[in-house]
Amino acid sequence: MNQAALHRLVSSKSKKKDLDTLFELRLATNLTLIKDLFLSIYPDSQNKAFENLLLILPKLFEKRPQILKKQDIHRIEVGNWYQSEKLMGMQLYVDHFNKNLKGLQDRLSYFEDLGVNFLHLMPITTRPKGENDGGYAVNSYTKIDKQYGTKKDLQELTSILQKKKMYLMLDFVVNHTSDEHQWAKKAKAGDKKYQAYYYSYADQTIPKEFEKTLPEVFPETSPGNFTYIAEMEKWVMTVFNSYQWDLNYTNPNVFIAMLSNLVELSNLGVDVVRFDALAFLSKKLGTNSQNLPQAHNIISLFRMCLQVIAPGTILLAEAIVAPSDIVKYFGEESKTGNECEIAYNASLMALLWNSIATKKTALLHKSLTNAPKKPVDGTWVNYIRCHDDIGLGLDNQFINELGWNPQGHRKFLLDYYCQRLDWSPAKGLSFMYNPKTGDGRITGSAASLLGLEKGLQEKNSELIRQAIDKIIMMHGIILSFGGIPLIYAGDEIGTLNDYSFLNNANKKEDSRWVNRPQQDWNVIDALTKKTTPQTEIYHKLKKMIAIRKKNSVFADKSNWEIYHTGNEHIMIFERSSKTKDGLLVIANFDNSPQVIDASWISKLGYLRNQECHDLITYDSIKLTSGFLEVNPYQLLWLQKD
Repeated sequence: MNQAALHRLVSSKSKKKDLDTLFELRLATNLTLIKDLFLSIYPDSQNKAFENLLLILPKLFEKRPQILKKQDIHRIEVGNWYQSEKLMGMQLYVDHFNKNLKGLQDRLSYFEDLGVNFLHLMPITTRPKGENDGGYAVNSYTKIDKQYGTKKDLQELTSILQKKKMYLMLDFVVNHTSDEHQWAKKAKAGDKKYQAYYYSYADQTIPKEFEKTLPEVFPETSPGNFTYIAEMEKWVMTVFNSYQWDLNYTNPNVFIAMLSNLVELSNLGVDVVRFDALAFLSKKLGTNSQNLPQAHNIISLFRMCLQVIAPGTILLAEAIVAPSDIVKYFGEESKTGNECEIAYNASLMALLWNSIATKKTALLHKSLTNAPKKPVDGTWVNYIRCHDDIGLGLDNQFINELGWNPQGHRKFLLDYYCQRLDWSPAKGLSFMYNPKTGDGRITGSAASLLGLEKGLQEKNSELIRQAIDKIIMMHGIILSFGGIPLIYAGDEIGTLNDYSFLNNANKKEDSRWVNRPQQDWNVIDALTKKTTPQTEIYHKLKKMIAIRKKNSVFADKSNWEIYHTGNEHIMIFERSSKTKDGLLVIANFDNSPQVIDASWISKLGYLRNQECHDLITYDSIKLTSGFLEVNPYQLLWLQKD
């Protein structure tokens, strides 16, 4: 059973509402699951480690601020607040947005004007001064890097966000630390206790066995999965980069220490914790050490413990894996609903970019139709861009069924987006191309990938018009799909690629920095004064966000269904509700007008007297034939009258 639902029941039935009593009730409710999970991960712990866990849970609860304890109870009673149509997210680097945490605080009115109330700040904790994987090489889990400010600055920000009913998401790099973390430093100094916090080996015997099946995450810049550490004369597992040491979760002390870090992060006023690289938590010889059952047990154990201590804080799964694997991070079987409340809809993201390049929706439709359903208490983060690359996580079987060659199709997508086809409007870069496998990923801002950069360079009004329409259409889909829409900062004003990273020694080998631009406040200051592509994009997105927030049909109640009209260029899905209200989303991925049989729309209840109502424009569309015509890259939100 979903333990969060059980907590709501316990809270509602409890006569004593004092916080300590409710903590004890939550602990009693979760205790059996916590014990079963713990012993499944650490069967040889002889209960001593489990006793240590039980001792630390009340101590961690005692440290939680009173205001957050009260907020926890409110959120338990409200239930599934993260599925609301009123949530609208933005992801950003604090220093790229406006200098530091205080600078961000000064610009909260910008988010309010746009309608954003859910902020994902990229890592702000201490990290190595040189290469640090964009902050994901962590020296500390809660100490704020001085370039962003202080812990006091963060707490002041979270306090203001709470008053404004805005939500904050921060990262918890659960898989690894940097080689400068205090644990790594102690390990280098010869401390056996902390050497056991990592996968460390005296020779290459076991590392070589691992390498037989471990893929390379960054084959261009960090080939292999182990690094020799001269200070300790041992090989350490470093799946991502040589300066990121993988934590050894077969050691119960690692879990207990990381749980303390997780709660301390939550206590800063964080509403959502993004579990970074959680698919890698369990390592096993003879496997690719991704998405293993033990990883799910570890995640569920974190969730069950956090629900006891800080149930108002929820978890997001950063698992960019196949659809059949993504849904598992919500929890399945005995863990159903008891892992992460939110997950990235990476499949939708990749499929949308595929449809832009091909101008066809067959793979999108086939993949979404056959995708496993998420649990009713979970939700997606829907996005078209993030700080990272665009991976081509498409299903080979479905590609084959369409008559395409999977390897050849991926090569086409890389060529289309990475400036290898003269006729393509996209201006992207390749990331981590692996010549051994032919695999690669794509980087670039949304605007540059969708043709705005090329259109402006060539002063091609048609390309510019198409790029604007594509940007609006793509964002309109994620706004209406079902889940939390997340815009990457800068995309809302059509920001182009930032090539300045090529001049930075610590960034030039990582092309992802091309889509991590500085926020252009000169453009923003002119949004009400000039008619530009950036102005049009901003105001159209702002309008759609406001529409979303006013219509409960956008809330994620698992009320989603995709349709196929026979037109290979059109994507159609419906958001229904228990009332007569409904929403039919129609998107044309082609650069030519397309038509849909009007009788089909009429059967669904969106056509009356040869008219349908578009929620985006507030206009009625009068049909003059038996077909609804959809313009190139047009998005329609048809509403039942």
